[in-house]
Amino acid sequence: MSRRTTLLALAAASLLLSACGEEKVASYRVPKEKEAEIPAAAPQDGADQAQAQPPAGAPMAGANMADTPVPTAQGADLVWQAPADWVQKPAGQMRKATYAVPGAGASADLSITAFPGDVGGELANVNRWRSQIGLTPLHAEDLDATVNHVQANGLDFTVVELASAGDGNGKGILGAMVPYAGSTWFFKLSGPGASLRASKGAFLTFLRSVRAP
Repeated sequence: MSRRTTLLALAAASLLLSACGEEKVASYRVPKEKEAEIPAAAPQDGADQAQAQPPAGAPMAGANMADTPVPTAQGADLVWQAPADWVQKPAGQMRKATYAVPGAGASADLSITAFPGDVGGELANVNRWRSQIGLTPLHAEDLDATVNHVQANGLDFTVVELASAGDGNGKGILGAMVPYAGSTWFFKLSGPGASLRASKGAFLTFLRSVRAP
């Protein structure tokens, strides 16, 4: 090997050793990845809050519905002419008028009320009166055979006569209902059966006096 070749070989070896000396092996400790945390529930926006909460003034579930006021009919009232021997009494909170109606041995009570809409319809109202004197409800197909109609002054009254089971001397109801101006008016004469039978003619005459103002 020539001197020139030897010098080149030595120079190359020197450079190789120099590069190897500068190389460093580094090790790193990688921290364990932290598990992602579940974020807290975000507050509801205004629309969701309004949906989740009952509207202001609405009765809460389980509230005693017996305390809920029942609206009575407003606006122009019907007018009538009561017989001279009927005694007008204080109407009370829910009534338009109250009369004591003399009968056979005892007076009957006439209440006049009015409520918006049809208040459930004829069948529901007849059955409500039936329940008040201990009678079982009627079926729809039996309604027409139970009621009568009285037309007077452009009004169509549905009239029903009810008596509790027994010898005919128990409690009874002689009632009439009529739609007027978006409401239903009720004329209910209640009392002992004998008193109602004695007052039936006067009651029907009274109905024929009822008219719009």
